[in-house]
Amino acid sequence: MQIEHVALWTRDLERARAFYEGYFEARAGKKYVNAERHFASYFLTFASGARLELMTLPDLGDAQDGDAPDRVGYAHLAFSVGSEESVDALTARLQADGYRVVSAPRRTGDGYYESCVLDPDGNRVEITI
Repeated sequence: MQIEHVALWTRDLERARAFYEGYFEARAGKKYVNAERHFASYFLTFASGARLELMTLPDLGDAQDGDAPDRVGYAHLAFSVGSEESVDALTARLQADGYRVVSAPRRTGDGYYESCVLDPDGNRVEITI
């Protein structure tokens, strides 16, 4: 078995799409709109073939606190960028563009080299080798 896709709710579909396309080289498929439900979504595809579905509705509830390290539901998306230098560079670029870095690049106890930033909706995005 394999994960087919991960889905995230967002209040601003175009902003979220631009974030994942601009920083993580995703390619968006055709926008889907269900006018009856006021629902819209994109499926984004990454170089590895992994897919992310971004979804929106007009009356979404508030997201959980992005500062909480442990919570039920969404934990993070992890993107492999190939090297420590690439982790450092992308983290610096995101920070310079105003995105919040919640965990600076570091080596974890289990040997990963990673950082963690918040996307435009406060979702955790892990950047690793």
